[in-house]
Amino acid sequence: MPYLHQFDYIFALGLIFAFLDAWNIGANDVANSFATSVSSRSLTMKQAMIIASFCEFGGAVLVGARVADTIRSKIIAVDRFRDQPEVLMLGMLCALVGSSTYLTIATRLGLPVSTTHCIVGGVIGVGIATLGADGVNWGWKGVSQIFAAWAIAPGVAGALAAILFLITKYGVMKRANSLRNGLVAIPFYFALTSGILTMMIVWKGAPALKVDRLSKGEIIGTILGVAFGVATICIVFLLPYFYRRLKLEDWTLHWYHVFLGPMLLFRGPVPERPSEYTHQVVQDYYRGHLTKEQLAAAGISNAEADNLEQKRAAGAMADPLPSEKGEHHPKGATASSTGSNENLDANMMTNTITTTTNLNGPWYTPKNLWTKANYYFFRGVNHDPASEQTSGKSNPLLTGNLKAMHARAEHYDNKTEYLYSFLQVMTAMTASFAHGSNDVSNAMGPLATIYLVWSTDTIASKAPVPIWILVFGGAAIVIGLWTYGYHIMRNLGNRLTLHSPSRGFSMELGAALTVVMATRLALPISTTQCIVGATVGVGLCTGDFKAINWRMVAWIYM
Repeated sequence: MPYLHQFDYIFALGLIFAFLDAWNIGANDVANSFATSVSSRSLTMKQAMIIASFCEFGGAVLVGARVADTIRSKIIAVDRFRDQPEVLMLGMLCALVGSSTYLTIATRLGLPVSTTHCIVGGVIGVGIATLGADGVNWGWKGVSQIFAAWAIAPGVAGALAAILFLITKYGVMKRANSLRNGLVAIPFYFALTSGILTMMIVWKGAPALKVDRLSKGEIIGTILGVAFGVATICIVFLLPYFYRRLKLEDWTLHWYHVFLGPMLLFRGPVPERPSEYTHQVVQDYYRGHLTKEQLAAAGISNAEADNLEQKRAAGAMADPLPSEKGEHHPKGATASSTGSNENLDANMMTNTITTTTNLNGPWYTPKNLWTKANYYFFRGVNHDPASEQTSGKSNPLLTGNLKAMHARAEHYDNKTEYLYSFLQVMTAMTASFAHGSNDVSNAMGPLATIYLVWSTDTIASKAPVPIWILVFGGAAIVIGLWTYGYHIMRNLGNRLTLHSPSRGFSMELGAALTVVMATRLALPISTTQCIVGATVGVGLCTGDFKAINWRMVAWIYM
């Protein structure tokens, strides 16, 4: 039963702008979790949307309370509002209005920004406006710790991602028999990734599951048990499937054959492939990206490549580059299958353009209203950010010379990359779960304060965040992702550095590790900066400073 009925309008406006803020988190910030998976073609846009919906919502509801409490109570001195709690309500509303307005503008312009920076800055502004500079908790247990985390977290994420990728690069990808080494390493990677996800849930991070009561021994046992269990499943079911599909090139296998497990090893010889069968064993993860040698063979200099990018951005380029015609044959791919992949990309791009709301009759009829609602909610699924990142319109000021930048990165065997596409799905889920747990606080922390004051007329700094607020925020994040997430997603990924499954796996796991630690410490870090830091760390592993789009990196860190 609310105590402050006279301020119902503040609570109502708080709900509206908290929803808008969370919607923008889904439309802008969720790309941090899945831009790498979609850019490396480990996931299609539709698959990413479905996985993100479950993981973002689950992370927000199960783990989001810890960080939401930080946004609500650790930035400004809420005790100073004890005599006028309604002023605190109004201040939190103003913070939400400022944050959501800026995020809406940035999202519409296609600019990836830190939603954490927005809301923390808004709350600090409220503290200064109402209490003065001394009303903000500038100490280490307040704002200083958050500021330090913003500077430290990207460096930690970059270092962890670089270590993971260097181990993968020199232990697997650059070996003479990279596929064999990859098959050996995959169970260990699955164990590591599943252990981290379990750690996120049980390491005093999910009050909704009441795991805070577990002892240290039980927590360690749970983490190790899940890790070894997933590794065992990988050995029993995935390795026979990978061996049959990649080593023996069994073209008759389908995804559901993975459940046959060890029986696949006794399947018999691979039948001869029909002449009309043109699909490749695995897709070409590097299609659309030229190496230095291919650029030179095509007679394209760096300056000419830069000119082509500018023409492409202006929509004036008619003839595709050789890689876009399917004329180069990467390791693990055939000419015919590469061409089929390019046709798939072309079809995806066509769907993006031609999927429109063709209405018959007045727009307000039930059928046409349903058609329009279906279009606006699901149109993001029809986009292919991986193709749009290199062939769609872009801002040359931020993207620069993409062809020359991508050419500096080495291409690895597609069959080995295929192994890491499975891992990348798992790391994307981990990163998405971590993102939901951390970033739901950006919108729901101020709303929790408004609701607390409105319903109890108190400003207690230690009060549980209601579960309905976390559900409300998680749902808004998912809606933002489905309706407009593609717009920001295509501005990340390959526009920062060249992506592939092995690179994306390292980026996402490094960022997820960092967010796990931050959530455990109740620090609202910027997941945008974490994934960008991890991307930069992996990009630097090419040994070439120019393999990274520093313009976009600088904008994100502004």
